[in-house]
Amino acid sequence: MNNTAFIDDQNNSITYEELEEMKSQLAAKLKGRRNLVFSFCKNSIGSVVGYLAFLASKNVPLLLKADIDQELRENLIQIYRPQYLYVPVEMKEAYAAYKEVWNRYDYVLLQTANEKEPMAEELALLLTTSGSTGSPKLVRQSYRNIKSNAEAIAQYLKLDETERPITTLPMNYTYGLSIINSHLLCHATILLTDYTLMQREFWDFLKEQKATSFGGVPYTYEMLKRLRFFQMDLPSLRYMTQAGGKLRAELHKEFAEYAIEQGKEFIVMYGQTEATARMAYLPGEKALEKYGSMGIAIPGGKLWLKDVDGQEITKPDVVGELVYEGENVTLGYAQQREDLARGDERGGVLETGDMARMDEEGYFYIVGRKKRFLKIFGNRVNLDETERLLNGEFENLEIACAGSDDKMAIYYVGEADEASIRHYISQKSGLHPSAFKAVQVEEIPKNDAGKILYNKLEQ
Repeated sequence: MNNTAFIDDQNNSITYEELEEMKSQLAAKLKGRRNLVFSFCKNSIGSVVGYLAFLASKNVPLLLKADIDQELRENLIQIYRPQYLYVPVEMKEAYAAYKEVWNRYDYVLLQTANEKEPMAEELALLLTTSGSTGSPKLVRQSYRNIKSNAEAIAQYLKLDETERPITTLPMNYTYGLSIINSHLLCHATILLTDYTLMQREFWDFLKEQKATSFGGVPYTYEMLKRLRFFQMDLPSLRYMTQAGGKLRAELHKEFAEYAIEQGKEFIVMYGQTEATARMAYLPGEKALEKYGSMGIAIPGGKLWLKDVDGQEITKPDVVGELVYEGENVTLGYAQQREDLARGDERGGVLETGDMARMDEEGYFYIVGRKKRFLKIFGNRVNLDETERLLNGEFENLEIACAGSDDKMAIYYVGEADEASIRHYISQKSGLHPSAFKAVQVEEIPKNDAGKILYNKLEQ
C-alpha cells in the first residue's frame, strides 16, 4: 500500500514509500545507534520525518517545541549533552559552531561535539511533562510503551487507512504525538498544520483536505463553542476526541448532543505523558448517557481506585486515587543525563495523582487532583470542582482557582463584580465569603497544551 502519509498546509506531501526512504537516508547520517537527539518540533513533514527516523534507527529523540524559551533550551543542552540537534532551517544560525550533516524539508541535522553516553536499551523517546515546562524533568518512554499505546488507540477508535486527522496540538505534546503514532499504524493520511483553530487558514485547510477528525484539550472545546462551531458545515468530519484535562460536564453534554445530531462521534479520553498518552476513553455511543465521565480503561489496560490505606475501593461512588496498570506505563522520569541509563522504575503501574469515583457500571469520573485541594476552616475544598462551578455560572469569564489553606484565590479574565463571585461560591460551598478573594487578571497563563500554569498564576 502506498497511501499518502502526510500533507502539510503548503500542499507538500510524502507517501509511505517515500517516508521509508527518507527515514533510511536520515538515519544513515547518524553515527550508529543510541545517540541522543534534541528535536525542535513543528507540525511539519521535516519534523515528523526526523522523529520517525530517530525511532526506527534506535536513536533517542527528546521532542521540544521549536520556539522553546532560549534559556531553557540552553539549560537542557547543558544538562543532557546531546550528540545531535535537529532544528528548523531558521534556527541553524544559532548553532553555527555545529557540523551540518543533513538538510531536507526545511530541517537541518547538526552534530555536536558531545560524546555518546550510556542509555537504557529499551529507552525510545523523551518528552517533557505538562507540569514541568520550566524544568529539566523528562518522561522516559520505551519502544513497547509507544507501540502498545498506538495499537490500543487504533483499536478503540477503529482506525483505518481512510482516516485523515488534522493536527490541532503540537507533536511534542504527548496527546498530539499519539494522534500521529496511532494513525501511522494504519497507514492513514495525516494533515499537518501549525495554524490554530482561531485562524481562518486552519478551517480552509480542514475543508480543502476533507479532514475526518481532530483532537483537542478542554480549552480547544471552549474556543470552538465561542467560534459557533455547532453552526459550521463540516461533512467530512467523522469524529472529535478530547483529552488533556477534564472538560466541563455541560460542555461535554453539548458536544455529545451535537455529535449525535450530526451523525458524528465525540470521544472523551484520559491520559498522561507518564502513561505514554492514553489510559481511558468514553465510547462515542456512551458520550451523552455518561457525559462528565472519562470512561473505561483502554484495551489491555486496567483502572482501579485506591483508598488512603492503599486498599482497592470496590464500591461505587467512593472517591479514591486513580491507579492505572498497562504496557504503556512509562519507565520513569529523568532529571539529569545519567538517568537515561536507568531501566523500568514503575513496573507497569502508575499512581495518577487524580482523585476519581466509579459508577455502578464501572465508568470513572475525575473529581480533581490529589494536590488540588485546600483545607478551608477545616473543610476539604476541591479547587478543580470550584473552578468548574464558577466557569459554569459565569460563562462570560475565564476563571482559575488557586490559593493556600483558609484562603482561596479566584482569578478571572473579563468584567465582573468581585462580590458576586465570592457570594456565589460562598453559597455553593457553605463557607464564609471571607475564605475567598477574587482577583481580576489580564490572562490566565497556559502551556502549549492549553493547561493552566497555576504556579505562574500565583506569582
